[in-house]
Amino acid sequence: MSNIPVKDVTPPPAQQSSAKQPQSMYEKRKKIYVREVEGLFQKIRTYSLWALMLAYFGTAWLNWGDRQAVFFDLPTRQFHIFGMTFWPQDFPLLAGILIICAYGLFTITNMAGRIWCGYTCPQSAWSFIFMWIEERSEGTRNQRIKLDKEKMSATKFRKKAIKHIAWLIVAFWTGVTFVGYFTPIRELMPDMLAFNVNSWGVFWILFFTAATYINAGWMREQVCIYMCPYARFQSVMYDPDTLAVSYDTNRGEPRMHRSKKKLAAMEARNEKPGDCVDCSLCVQVCPTGIDIRDGLQYQCIGCALCIDACDSVMEKLDMPKGLIRYTTENELEGKKTHFFRPRLIGYAGILVLMIGGLIYSIATRTPFELDIERSRGALYTVTANDTVKNSYYLKLINMSQSPQTYTLKVEGLEGAVSSAPSEYQLAVNDLEEIALTLELDPAEHPLANSKTVIEFVVTQQSSGEEVAREESRFIAPRQ
Repeated sequence: MSNIPVKDVTPPPAQQSSAKQPQSMYEKRKKIYVREVEGLFQKIRTYSLWALMLAYFGTAWLNWGDRQAVFFDLPTRQFHIFGMTFWPQDFPLLAGILIICAYGLFTITNMAGRIWCGYTCPQSAWSFIFMWIEERSEGTRNQRIKLDKEKMSATKFRKKAIKHIAWLIVAFWTGVTFVGYFTPIRELMPDMLAFNVNSWGVFWILFFTAATYINAGWMREQVCIYMCPYARFQSVMYDPDTLAVSYDTNRGEPRMHRSKKKLAAMEARNEKPGDCVDCSLCVQVCPTGIDIRDGLQYQCIGCALCIDACDSVMEKLDMPKGLIRYTTENELEGKKTHFFRPRLIGYAGILVLMIGGLIYSIATRTPFELDIERSRGALYTVTANDTVKNSYYLKLINMSQSPQTYTLKVEGLEGAVSSAPSEYQLAVNDLEEIALTLELDPAEHPLANSKTVIEFVVTQQSSGEEVAREESRFIAPRQ
């Protein structure tokens, strides 16, 4: 063996002791103390937040005719939305709406980044409400930091209690309103006061109360950073022409605190300081705790609070606003921004086509549904009179907004005798279930095949319009 020196790789004692410590795969959450800021984008968010809250909490109390305007009646499988009633048979429309929402998100992201997250996402909306409550109950950012470092006292307990009670009230009302879209809210409220809510209603109210309280009060940025899938894939929809909240490094660097001594030293070196004064306000107001000066990051929700904070500092220093602004990568590099570009046009074009298709489908939707099932007991029955019977199970659904009378007939089977009446009166959103048999005498009306194609035809009596035609089979013994 050759005498090759072996390097001593034994770690020092300090490293040995640290290596023995268990290593966690997850970083411990560091509480973010968000500073309140005023500005243009904060005003826009305030207006959008009021609109969203009025829509969510107010729509449940609106009536349309004799029922709640938006009501999802799960026991009867009817979904009422402003005068229109949808049934499980209309599930393709729901799928179309979800696809439209996805393409709408793609389009807005490619055009203006994550403004959905910053202004209209429910997680962001409720988080901003909870942060507003926190600011009013515990004080400013510095006061909250100081309060958390203090030992428990009567003052600290009172402030914390007020905050959490207010959070729970908002969370509870959120849960009640959600359940109010599935149970008539005008009936739910008296039942709650009388402690007469069923167990499922209590469960879902408590579930959404807890979910809102935890997500908006305790987790906040954790949901946006770690749980939301949109934060992970939104970057693939960005391009150099996408508007995003960005820091202008060309204008802001080198950043420095502006003291007379530092400015004089730079002037002696013929250097010019950047416009960024390194005040860190853009970090203090960020709800996810990032520094926008580090560049575009997936944690950024595009809320533009850093823009309002930076603009307020620039205004005080008598400098041009826009050091942090909505801009594009091309603009920051001194290139031309292309608003109309193939990807955005493609997203928008598909979105318009799908919206048009959805509107057409709803406008031309037949306000009647006919479902037919053959009896599963036997293919056919031969009676004592040598006639052949087939059994069917029919469902007639009136999906129009007025009572209707319908006429039912069978085509394609001459001489068949039906056991059910030919006329049916259905109320609004009424379902009629019919057990029907067709009887035929093969001696008088011979059949060419053992399986005969027949059609059940339903006609609206008032207009004479055919509203449904469904195919089935009449089965008989082989001749």
